[in-house]
Amino acid sequence: MSRDAMVVLRPLTTQDVPALVEMEDRLFGAGAWSPTALAEEIVGPGRWYVGATQGGTLVGYAGLWFDGVDVQVMTVGTDERHQGKGIGRLMLDALVVRARALGATSVLLEVRVDNEPALRLYDAAGFVRLGVRRGYYQPENKDAWTMRLDLAAKEVS
Repeated sequence: MSRDAMVVLRPLTTQDVPALVEMEDRLFGAGAWSPTALAEEIVGPGRWYVGATQGGTLVGYAGLWFDGVDVQVMTVGTDERHQGKGIGRLMLDALVVRARALGATSVLLEVRVDNEPALRLYDAAGFVRLGVRRGYYQPENKDAWTMRLDLAAKEVS
């Protein structure tokens, strides 16, 4: 694999916001976070965000919030041109490693019920579906699965 083809994970900074806004808009449309929300989120208390870069270009991002007990996955997004190459799993694994290092008991997330690629990713990583949150994603009024990964359980790889 050439150096340019390698995916590198690094912490996100507010300098990444313009690239995040572009990717967020393409990936999440009407439900995308605003530039202000993104800038505040990546430096917020209890937050930890990682970016995936390839050849120096940001191709994915993911983040979590630790409340002192559990970790909540806030987002995982991979540029459409780079999906299906394991980048989402690489970032999700980094979030889980961070959750363990923080001493979290579990990792929680919500995902659209119709987001099959994400559901496959979370299922393969060992997350369990807990229930459906009706109309969770606004303004589209789309339902979400609530999912949980028990960090006391045996690790899945």
